[in-house]
Amino acid sequence: MATFQSNPGNGTGQAQGDQDQGGFGQRVDRIGSDAQQLWDDARGAVTDLRDTMDLKGRVDRNPYLMLAAAFGVGYVLGGGLFTRTTGRVIRLGMRLAALPLVKDELLGMAEAAMRGVEVGARGMSGMTGSEGGSTGGTSGPRGPQV
Repeated sequence: MATFQSNPGNGTGQAQGDQDQGGFGQRVDRIGSDAQQLWDDARGAVTDLRDTMDLKGRVDRNPYLMLAAAFGVGYVLGGGLFTRTTGRVIRLGMRLAALPLVKDELLGMAEAAMRGVEVGARGMSGMTGSEGGSTGGTSGPRGPQV
């Protein structure tokens, strides 16, 4: 057994070494019991979380959704959130999300243009009917014929 003497001249080195050994052993025991308590608390928290979230039931009801969720969580935890691939996927998603809005706007513009063409065609047919005879059954203002 090794003894540590802080002062070899006073003869108390052996007692000091035994006290240090006991203090170190007590610290190790305390750390071990604290670690065991932490492990038990963590295990209890995981069990409570599992019971609350009902993961097994969710997987049974929606296996593909849970697989996608697991992929997403793994991707984020794996550091994939701030990569070029994520940027590309987000840009693609934004484009796809904006597509219905753009489509509706273009359809509205096309309908307005078609209404304008119809109104213009009616106006033109009324003008040709007053200038040159019969319009084929359109009822519009007729001017004097010369």
